[in-house]
Amino acid sequence: MIPRASITAIAIALAVAVAGCGPGAGPGTGGISLTVTKNFGTSQIAAVSDSHVPGSETVMRMLERRFKVDTRYGGGFVESINGNSGSSSQRDWFYYVNGVEASQGAAATSVHRDDRIWFDLHDWRATETIPAVVGSFPEPFTNGIGGKRYPTTIECGSHLAAACKQVNSVLGAAGVPVAGQLLGTGSGPDTLGVVVGTWSQLKPEVAATLVEHGPSASGIYARFTGAHGSSLQLLNPAGKVVRTLGAGAGLVAATADSSSAPTWLITGTDTAGVTAAAAAFNASALHNHFALAVQGATHFPVPLQGSQ
Repeated sequence: MIPRASITAIAIALAVAVAGCGPGAGPGTGGISLTVTKNFGTSQIAAVSDSHVPGSETVMRMLERRFKVDTRYGGGFVESINGNSGSSSQRDWFYYVNGVEASQGAAATSVHRDDRIWFDLHDWRATETIPAVVGSFPEPFTNGIGGKRYPTTIECGSHLAAACKQVNSVLGAAGVPVAGQLLGTGSGPDTLGVVVGTWSQLKPEVAATLVEHGPSASGIYARFTGAHGSSLQLLNPAGKVVRTLGAGAGLVAATADSSSAPTWLITGTDTAGVTAAAAAFNASALHNHFALAVQGATHFPVPLQGSQ
């Protein structure tokens, strides 16, 4: 979703661009998947894949070929998909490509080989932007962002060798080369970072600072509280605390600031929490989740729905 202050100007530009765009006659591409869900991935509407799409394909054209779509703002933004539309001014469609929130309307976003496109209809009372999600894993590590693959670094906290080995192993199995470095050295704006550590170890990280400022800053509906991050609060779509986890709680989440590629957080209240989060760092556990809290073998997709 685009911040609402910018929609009018963008819509005018898109209306002109869309009017002059044809389907293109390039060689095309393939391996594209398209998922449509509601309520932060908790309810799946449909999931389709295309082994081949036309040249110069955009996200909007691909969506319209497979679903009944109503648009707005000159055809650049989605209003409804198969009759599912926002029920109020604070419920809307958002979309992500390879786990990264799109920076422009669907009519202006090109499709690249093996892209994982995900549309979700959800409440945006707590935040209008969620910069990155974990539910398209192993993206963006395997195919990158906007057709560009990024190098990946892992920063590991002390006394967490087993958790770091687990994360390294999963990325390696997905064919992702990884460079290891000390926690706190930073990954750089053009690098996908994975930080593994207890919350007290991660607090100096920029990504952790975003999390501490709540969903409006990080897009993550969870936050650590207490001495040294000894508790993990889980939030609902309105940004309200509905459950608190204690010792052994972990979190797998991703966020980004406006100038950097996403950073993934594999963290927890303590070593046991980080170990549980590392165990959930896989495609099966993360599928269609915006972020995932864990405690032992119990998983809590966040935001939590209702008042659990």
